[in-house]
Amino acid sequence: MSLVVAEITKRFRDVTAVDHLSFTVREGSLFGFLGPNGAGKTTTMRVTLGILKPDEGSVTWQGRPMDRWGVGFYGYLPEERGLYPKMRVAEHLEFLGRIHGLDKLKARRETARWLDRFELGQVRSKRIEELSKGNQQKVQVIGTMLHDPQLLILDEPFAGLDPVNTALLKEVLLEAHGQGKTIIFSSHRMDQVEEICQDIALINRGRLVLHGNLREIKKSMGRQILRLSLEGNSVFWAKIPGLQLLVERADYLEFRLAEGVDPNHVLKEAMDAGQVIRFELVEPSLDQIFVEKVGEGA
Repeated sequence: MSLVVAEITKRFRDVTAVDHLSFTVREGSLFGFLGPNGAGKTTTMRVTLGILKPDEGSVTWQGRPMDRWGVGFYGYLPEERGLYPKMRVAEHLEFLGRIHGLDKLKARRETARWLDRFELGQVRSKRIEELSKGNQQKVQVIGTMLHDPQLLILDEPFAGLDPVNTALLKEVLLEAHGQGKTIIFSSHRMDQVEEICQDIALINRGRLVLHGNLREIKKSMGRQILRLSLEGNSVFWAKIPGLQLLVERADYLEFRLAEGVDPNHVLKEAMDAGQVIRFELVEPSLDQIFVEKVGEGA
């Protein structure tokens, strides 16, 4: 494991933001770092990068403390954006490249390349304050990746992006992953994490709730979710004990099956009630796992 967060605790006066938290991140992985608001995600990221000093515990990369890795090793996208509003876009990005170790020529070349990649070439001479929030977010992401860091830590990178630019950023992150970069990001959008992440850590109240390979976590939860579409008596399910309605959509109903409920019995009842269009047992979504696990700790 390249990144090892070992028993870190961080307090702010009487508030313990992170409480003996430990997890590991494999080198080259896409890692989702999750938790409800106030769970301690941002504090953990800042401790990981040495921006905040932990009261207890340690963080290492390949066995060495993070502060031993020097300028340009990581890229950090904070949740609170930190652009200089009066600077022009290309000027700002070249400045960020220089302070992360690039020479002037390479900073200029990489700025031009990334602006084209994010479809921002037409705004290169505009001031940051003249850009939309979405374009400011893209500039901030470029500034995080411009110097080609090995480790990327992104706090809510999709915030403020429309669906088209969300898809573009996903594509860029997958490209970076394909180049062997290690990428850690937090998001309140579980579908985004589920779509691209291999491993996750879920924290609540500063403590670890769940950690591991996302595929294996979902598999361990079992196929306890039923999606059913029926033409006929769609409320037949109300008389079946242990069948909990989770979602009612125009195209299907989604249920949670309690332990001991026989799916074949449910199917028979559904067929007696009408024409079954869809009957599918699936693993829980990450959103459902998140709600369940955070609810257990409430």
